[in-house]
Amino acid sequence: MGDRLEFLRRGRAELGNLGVRVQASSAVYCTEPVGGPQEQQDYYNAVLQIEVDCSAPELLQICQAVEQASGRVRRERWGPRTLDVDILLFGTQHIATKALQVPHPRMFERRFVLEPLAQIAPFLVPPGCTEDIAATLQRLPETPKVGKVLRIW
Repeated sequence: MGDRLEFLRRGRAELGNLGVRVQASSAVYCTEPVGGPQEQQDYYNAVLQIEVDCSAPELLQICQAVEQASGRVRRERWGPRTLDVDILLFGTQHIATKALQVPHPRMFERRFVLEPLAQIAPFLVPPGCTEDIAATLQRLPETPKVGKVLRIW
């Protein structure tokens, strides 16, 4: 919702203010919304490779604070929002709690996640997987179409 590129810029800056060090950034990709109400604008997606000195639950709290700072309100699942910050991977850890699942449970099914991830880490083999991100991406259907927007960082 709103100025999507600006929300991404501010979200990235706020992560830095909270001690998250960005090591690499993908371009921003534009995709049709998956799930949720039909009348939503296209989503903008990007992936950051980060370094932190905290635990995964603490990083989740940071991510939620960044979402709240952007004015995010959780009304409905997959509904429109100003910013959605997800933890896709956390080193080699597997985490399965009510609040956090890592690796992100749907990332391997979503082209809008894997395309930006492949841009910065194509040969990364996530924990529990036998193939790298680039190979996993090759197996996904071409739809919904993902278009690169631009690098905004």
